[in-house]
Amino acid sequence: VQLVESGGGLVQPGGSLRLSCAASGFSFDDYTMNWVRQAPGKLQEWVSGISWNGGSSYYAESVEGRVAISRDNAKNTLYLQMNDLKSEDTAVYFCAKGGDLRYDDGRYYYTNFDSWGQGTHVTVSS
Repeated sequence: VQLVESGGGLVQPGGSLRLSCAASGFSFDDYTMNWVRQAPGKLQEWVSGISWNGGSSYYAESVEGRVAISRDNAKNTLYLQMNDLKSEDTAVYFCAKGGDLRYDDGRYYYTNFDSWGQGTHVTVSS
């Protein structure tokens, strides 16, 4: 399994970025895929997940309405479009394969991923 993220960088508050994750070594369209982030000095935070066919997607409350997850199974690629970026979005963003769907406190989220990429850095600063 190989997951390679790209698209991170430095962006001003209010700006946009599109992250990509190129997947190989497994049947991409058989798996749920996710984005998880880790800010400096903080625990990992699940950001968003998408079902194998893109039919269902879920978002953390902290990003809902500002990000959109998508996938292109023909290209074995996962995306995260991030808009209206805030300083608190500064983190390393990881692509994660698989996961179990959970429901808690009125929200769905994914957990228990089985593979991770190396991450791409996103810095939101003026």
